[in-house]
Amino acid sequence: FSGGKYSIEEDRAKGGNCDVDVSYQYLRFFMDDDKRLEQIRQDYSSGKLLTGELKKILIEVLQDLVVKHQERRKEITLDVVRHYMTPR
Repeated sequence: FSGGKYSIEEDRAKGGNCDVDVSYQYLRFFMDDDKRLEQIRQDYSSGKLLTGELKKILIEVLQDLVVKHQERRKEITLDVVRHYMTPR
């Protein structure tokens, strides 16, 4: 669900609803920068930031997360797996 309205004009005038916008809720979980998240909340709620722009920010955050995960996953060896899977 998007917190956006039916038109760009209405979005700009009324702003988005961060309480129901799924993209914003994902950002709350995945974005580490609380200061930037608060600025995004203010901009989206005021209409300065549109729902499409919010989604682009989320895409950037998620892409970065996936790249970091893939890099860390490459470092996993069979020895590491055995270490964690061995009963103690």
